[in-house]
Amino acid sequence: MPSVTVAAAGPFGTMNPQVLKMMEQLSKGYYNFLPSETWTPNVNLYETDSDYHVCVDLAGVDKEKIDISWVEQRMMIRGQRLVPQCPSQQQAAEASAGDAEQMRMRVHLMEIDHGAFAREVELPPDVDKEGIVARYVEGMLWIDLPKK
Repeated sequence: MPSVTVAAAGPFGTMNPQVLKMMEQLSKGYYNFLPSETWTPNVNLYETDSDYHVCVDLAGVDKEKIDISWVEQRMMIRGQRLVPQCPSQQQAAEASAGDAEQMRMRVHLMEIDHGAFAREVELPPDVDKEGIVARYVEGMLWIDLPKK
């Protein structure tokens, strides 16, 4: 049986999904370090007979810094994630009362998104907005959306 390659259209035209993802990562380049850039968290959307469940990957985000809002059938998830701090460096800073010389650390690779984030999810019209429940479990934001 011949293999089938699914092509995806993106800013670089139609190409293999893996190549498209690689090109998107390369296009971020240096700009991924800029705190003014808004990053987009990954989302899974599940459906049962009675509910929709949205799972948003927000590892390391303080749940108090997450905002969920609605406009018509669009759910907006926004917030802020700080640059992850190395636990041993935090402990050293507390022990040495912030000695700047001991706290110097060179960045060799920085792939974990930080700063402001935003994600918009379009949902079907049969969502009962009055019954929405959100919970934050082990870095994942779960939003339960009951059907009308």
